Amino acid sequence: MRLMRPKMRLATPALLLACAGLLAACSGGIGSSGGGLFAPSAAADAAADPQAAAVADGQSYLDAQNAAQGAAQARRSTIWDLFSNANDPNTTVEVNKYIWRASLEVLDFLPIESVDPFTGVIVTGYGTPPGGGRAYRATIYIQDPALDARSLHVALQIRGGGPVSAETQRAIEDAILNRARQLRIADAGL
Repeated sequence: MRLMRPKMRLATPALLLACAGLLAACSGGIGSSGGGLFAPSAAADAAADPQAAAVADGQSYLDAQNAAQGAAQARRSTIWDLFSNANDPNTTVEVNKYIWRASLEVLDFLPIESVDPFTGVIVTGYGTPPGGGRAYRATIYIQDPALDARSLHVALQIRGGGPVSAETQRAIEDAILNRARQLRIADAGL
C-alpha cells in the first residue's frame, strides 16, 4: 500500500503581500523604534503632541518642539546625503589659492614650520629677509576664498622684540595681495 501525500498549493503573491503588510504593521515598520500597532513608541507620541511630552518630561513647550524637529531632521537623512553637496559651512573652509601661493612666495625667506591648507594657516620660523638685519617670524591666516584684503591676516614678530609696527605688517599684506593678483592675471591668460 502506498501512502499518498496531500498536494500543497503554493501561496499566492497576494497572500504573501498581505502577510508581510500585517507583520510590518505589528512591528512598527522598518527603522522604527518598535512597538507598532500594539505599543506606540515614545518618539511617535512626542512628535504627535509635543506639549504633552513636555509636561510629562518637565520641559518647556519650545524645548519639546525643538527636540521633535531635531528627531525629524535626523530621520530624514539617507545614504544619498553622502553624495549631495550639502556641506556644513562650519566644517568646510575654502582658501584662495592665489593668496596661498603668494604668501609662500613673498615670505620664502622664512622657514616653514607648519602648513594647514584645510584651515588656511601657515606658520613660519624666524628668518632674515635679504638685505635686512632683523629676524622675523610670521603667522598667515587665509580665511576666505575671495581674493580680497579681508581674506588675509598676517601676524609678524621680531625676534626678542615682539610684534612689528602696523606699517610693516600692512606692507607685507599689500605685497602678498599684489603678488596674488599677478598670479590670478597670469592664470587667466592661459
